[in-house]
Amino acid sequence: MQVILGILFHFIGGFASGSFYIPYKKVKGWSWESYWITGGLFSWLFVPFIAAWLTVPGFMDIISNTPFTTLFWTYFLGVLWGIGGLTFGLSMRYLGMSLGMAVALGFCSAFGALIPPLYKEFFTDSPDNFSSMLQQGSGIFVLLGVIVCLVGIAISGKAGMYKEKELPEEKQKESIKEFDLKKGLTVAIVSGILSACMSFAISAGESMGQAAVENNANPLFKNNVIFIVIMLGGLTTNFIWCMILNAKNKSFGDYTNRKTPLANNYFFSALAGTTWFLQFFFYGMGESKLGNGASSWILHMAFIILISSMWGLTLREWKGVSKRTFATFLVGIATIILSVVLVGYGNSL
Repeated sequence: MQVILGILFHFIGGFASGSFYIPYKKVKGWSWESYWITGGLFSWLFVPFIAAWLTVPGFMDIISNTPFTTLFWTYFLGVLWGIGGLTFGLSMRYLGMSLGMAVALGFCSAFGALIPPLYKEFFTDSPDNFSSMLQQGSGIFVLLGVIVCLVGIAISGKAGMYKEKELPEEKQKESIKEFDLKKGLTVAIVSGILSACMSFAISAGESMGQAAVENNANPLFKNNVIFIVIMLGGLTTNFIWCMILNAKNKSFGDYTNRKTPLANNYFFSALAGTTWFLQFFFYGMGESKLGNGASSWILHMAFIILISSMWGLTLREWKGVSKRTFATFLVGIATIILSVVLVGYGNSL
């Protein structure tokens, strides 16, 4: 039952992550940086504090009593994770949606799943390390799930490449105009590795979660106090970049421009930002049930891919492609589902 609940929570988190950008489409007359940071204030500041206040008694005392080293690494890894999110967009620009997403999420899945147990292997005395994973049947299945998920991502990326080739000629020219394989692969690898720092940051701040449980917090919500520090790191990165873009594009006036639907723009930006944070709110709940950082991260990434793909079908993004392309897409999704089953089974052993 614990495993089923863990997978369910990760599915809800994946649904939130795969759907959060939709409200941004309702924002009118604002530059990207304006609505991104407006929503980001809810994602990385307001909602995390509200979530911690509602679920973790004395969360500020826990943070203030945490050793500086722990706080620093948790925050710094949050900064790196924020950079990963920003560079993700560049990987789409230089490689296209399909190849860029496949490479970035592939590296993000692998590094995010394997870094925590490797960190515990070399830098802590925790028994929940990489060596113990290799010595247990459950760990073997988790690692197999990681590999299968990467294969599924590669197949899905191949389907996306087929789709791009089948676009009308003018659309192909739009896609190829900024194509740069060397630069794109470099950015995608950087994005994938740094985005995986979220999983690493949670592991680095684990002592705060333990303190929350000792302070009578429900174990389901123990990670909410860790998210406060991580999200501040992500906010730092994104705030600096968006302010630079506001200045460069002279878009500071967006926030008070009455020629745009201000109330509507603020509402949908806030909705998008809140929905975005819910992925990690439920991620923390799922991890508390599964008790394995590697499996939790791979499930989180797999469900994001699945939900995003389902939205793609709903929005008819694959309309007009060949049977070969659509079949490749379905095989990729089925492979990712298999990886979820393998990880879930590994946790049940």
